[in-house]
Amino acid sequence: MAKSKVVVEMLSYGIYSKWDNNDKSLPKIQEFTTQVPAEVDIEFGFIVNIKKARGAKIRYCIYHPDIPDKHGQAMPPFDGEEYVRNNSWDFYLGDTIWLPIEDKIGEWRMEIELDNKIIASKTFDVFQPESAGEIGFWKKRGF
Repeated sequence: MAKSKVVVEMLSYGIYSKWDNNDKSLPKIQEFTTQVPAEVDIEFGFIVNIKKARGAKIRYCIYHPDIPDKHGQAMPPFDGEEYVRNNSWDFYLGDTIWLPIEDKIGEWRMEIELDNKIIASKTFDVFQPESAGEIGFWKKRGF
């Protein structure tokens, strides 16, 4: 019998509410975008729905700018594996910005693989927001 073809759909991508990995619910999309301001604790990434792959193992990887570790060496990409839990499974892949902000600026590429094939990928541009001038003035005041 032929194996069913896996169906993958990207449901959302961009900036999300804060995610708690101990909570069963996924974060909520706040803004669809690939442009992410480098602000502490901003949550960004994407949610995919994977169908017809229950029990399969996916591999995820987040390629970030050369963020130095405590010894000054570039950290390796963040990666891991997860098993597809049911026949219509939503999965969030994302990250957040932490201090110091300056070394987080640049492209962050997030990928999910199944059977050594990329099934979802998105690149985010993390940029230094305008801190001076009129835009920065109003943003600091909540506008």
